[in-house]
Amino acid sequence: MPDYIPTVMRREITVDAIVTVHYFEHAKNYVFEGEKHDFWELVYVDKGRLEAVSEDQGFELTQGQMIFHKPNEFHNLYANGTVAPNLVIVTFVCRSPAMAFFENRIAYVTARQRELLARIVEEGRRAFTGPLGDPYTLQMPRDPNAPFGCEQLINLYLETLLIDMVRSAAPESERPKPSSSIKTRSDNDLVARIIRHMEEHLSDNLSFSAICQYSAQSATNLKTIFKAVTGQGVMEYYRKLKIDQAKILLRESNGNITQIADNLGYTSVQYFSRHFKQATGMTPREYTLSVQAH
Repeated sequence: MPDYIPTVMRREITVDAIVTVHYFEHAKNYVFEGEKHDFWELVYVDKGRLEAVSEDQGFELTQGQMIFHKPNEFHNLYANGTVAPNLVIVTFVCRSPAMAFFENRIAYVTARQRELLARIVEEGRRAFTGPLGDPYTLQMPRDPNAPFGCEQLINLYLETLLIDMVRSAAPESERPKPSSSIKTRSDNDLVARIIRHMEEHLSDNLSFSAICQYSAQSATNLKTIFKAVTGQGVMEYYRKLKIDQAKILLRESNGNITQIADNLGYTSVQYFSRHFKQATGMTPREYTLSVQAH
């Protein structure tokens, strides 16, 4: 028999442990006075704006940007008093030399990288008990009923995210060139244009047929493209945008619940409250009280 020689795979970035996985929906006047710890932290602005201070440098981050804090780097965070931010924060232990790439780094996150972040948060909810929005979490208790492989998937998604960010910063000549890149970019542009259209019409009640007409796509084609890019249905995404905007308005105290329902095109405050509870598990009032409590 031939003597096969296995190849021990090179691991450029190895995440040794996850400390916390958070998804925060902060009020517009949120202030975190600061800390330092002996592990890495990434902060991604999913919505709104954020001011971050690392050592003696200040940065204003906008939606879609991510900042890294290296081990033992003092850092603090502030909302700007006007816009309520949504943040993904993941802290983790990684001793790989390649992590030097992320020191003092702020990056715009691509659609693929946003999807990896979303999967990290999703698996975090499955793997651990307790809310992901508790800022006082020192250890995430394991859920005894978690689906198989949750923690490993968090590790894999995070390592993939970090590797992808290093690769995407490489010179264009060194990046892989998949044959579908032109179509992918076109589909991403189309979906981004549709999402902007939805965001501009949150006070209306857009129908699926109206969105098809706007996009100049057939119903079948639009469903396929939109699902491939976002992982969600067209109307499911539109309803989520309305609820996300409702959360922001509630946190910024811009009008009462009746006014917010009217501003978002709901036919009645009862229908708005029912839809809000279906999406969040809380009534609008319960949500407002929970934000104030934090």
